[in-house]
Amino acid sequence: MGILDSFRVDDRVAVVTGAGRGIGAATAVALAEAGADVVISARHANQLEKVAEQVRATGRRAHVVPADLSDLDAAAGLADAAVEAFGRLDIIVNNVGGSIPNALMDTDPAYLADAFHFNVNTAHALTRAAVPHLLKDGGGSVVNISSVIGRVAGRGYLAYGTAKAALSHYTKLAATDLAPLVRVNAVGVGSVLTSALEYVASDEKIMGQMESSTPLGRVGRPEEIAAAVLYLSSPAGAYLTGKILEVDGGLQVPNLDLGLPDLTPDA
Repeated sequence: MGILDSFRVDDRVAVVTGAGRGIGAATAVALAEAGADVVISARHANQLEKVAEQVRATGRRAHVVPADLSDLDAAAGLADAAVEAFGRLDIIVNNVGGSIPNALMDTDPAYLADAFHFNVNTAHALTRAAVPHLLKDGGGSVVNISSVIGRVAGRGYLAYGTAKAALSHYTKLAATDLAPLVRVNAVGVGSVLTSALEYVASDEKIMGQMESSTPLGRVGRPEEIAAAVLYLSSPAGAYLTGKILEVDGGLQVPNLDLGLPDLTPDA
């Protein structure tokens, strides 16, 4: 098998969450281009159908599951949905997640709990449900979408950063529990031009700040994250587990300063 062949995932079945747009959509299409059939899930059916068309245009099959994946039963149910639709399950991409920036004093415990739930509990629910199916087919790969904010510190990112740091360490712990048949890795994503950054892209000053604060001088593209997911999911990445692949343009500090002031005695 040639080196490029090792990136193929022919006739395997993948589940991608948060796949209606952005990183999830790009990942679903990339896996299909590499030979996989794909189950895609997100809240909005119309977005998913557009992604499904792109998947089918590659010659592979797509199964659309509109769902609110903050519902853990819905997240877990995607594993069975994949087997029912395509007869097997090989790859899980836990992409759904996120949290809106907030100052520490505006982040109550419930908000922090919600961030953990949406970024970690959803990934665990689907991974746990998928494991029996992955084992039945000889093993498989789980890829979690984490963030650079899970390892660097910046004001306003308390809930999101804490949740993504937890997801990164969850990746290492799950990899230990599930070795050797199921590999678990993550992508530590930097700033990527998705709909979440639309408000930034429209502001040349803020975008310029982000680009100049990134060692590679630009923000990332969803397809670049999808390529990393494919590597970790495919035979090319077969000797990796418990690793966080940092695809972040070289960031060592956040590249977006939210401008939150120092606290004062009157705060």
